Amino acid sequence: MIAVRPFRSGDEIPLVAAWNRSMPADPTTSRWFGERVLLDPNFDPEGLRVAVDGDDVVGCAYAVRRLIPPAPGTGLEPDAGWIPFFFVVPEHRGGGLGRRLVGEAVAFLEGLGRTKVDFSSYTPNYVLPGVDAELYPGAHRLLGELGFRTLHSPVAMDRTLVGYQAPPEVHGLLREREREGYVFRSPTMGELPELIRFAADAFNPDWGEAIRQHRDPERVVIAKKDHIEGFALYAAYRGTPERFGPFGVAPTRRGTGLGKILLHLTMTRMRAEGLHSSWFLWTGEDSPAGHLYTKAGYEVTRQFHVMRRSA
Repeated sequence: MIAVRPFRSGDEIPLVAAWNRSMPADPTTSRWFGERVLLDPNFDPEGLRVAVDGDDVVGCAYAVRRLIPPAPGTGLEPDAGWIPFFFVVPEHRGGGLGRRLVGEAVAFLEGLGRTKVDFSSYTPNYVLPGVDAELYPGAHRLLGELGFRTLHSPVAMDRTLVGYQAPPEVHGLLREREREGYVFRSPTMGELPELIRFAADAFNPDWGEAIRQHRDPERVVIAKKDHIEGFALYAAYRGTPERFGPFGVAPTRRGTGLGKILLHLTMTRMRAEGLHSSWFLWTGEDSPAGHLYTKAGYEVTRQFHVMRRSA
């Protein structure tokens, strides 16, 4: 008989093994699971609902709410909760176990007064931006049946760097901006506080934290005149060198080509390291950034659906 209970010490190894059988397109490691789930300051073992059949872990659903702010100057979002992932091993699907697990995860959050539950845009430790309906149609269908509705549908994009060269127009644009007084280079240690504030205030607190925790300024490029007006970096998430981003230009400076310059300067650095591709998980396909990526040779590789259930 299958039981569903909170996480217990000792579940971690069989849980990761069950994850990798259940989501073979998105495998994880014990290290990632330990650092990003178990050691997350917001982790509560009651929220990690584990399904066991005897001694075997056969599924789980993870519910989390904020106990500490995600970044300086942000709040606890007391009405919000997240389900970053759930899964059921293949041989136990079709019997209602996924519904039971997600239902218990939702009940955990709603019992704590959370009136909106999102799948799966929990920062900073999300697995995927949302559910991939193509790879996991059963999960997408289940969320819809449980009252989750799509908020938006970001895409992941990839570009090969084999044979990459920055196009001539980028070099011309770079010279124009430099004549106007812009510099494009890695930030100095003294510039990092300004860069972190800019990323957090103009875009997302999570971006500021990604820069704060980055360990290699040579993998960061800024655009600066009197102050920092744009940035791009890579290897910020999970230490993956080929993962591009975050990346942003001040709203008042968009349309000046700063984003195009930063994107290509960063790809040039990535290629100089011998990296074979550049990829990221989250952008709007029809957004200005999405169009910029497409013109730079990126192609959509996956689409996700960020979904919300409101009480």
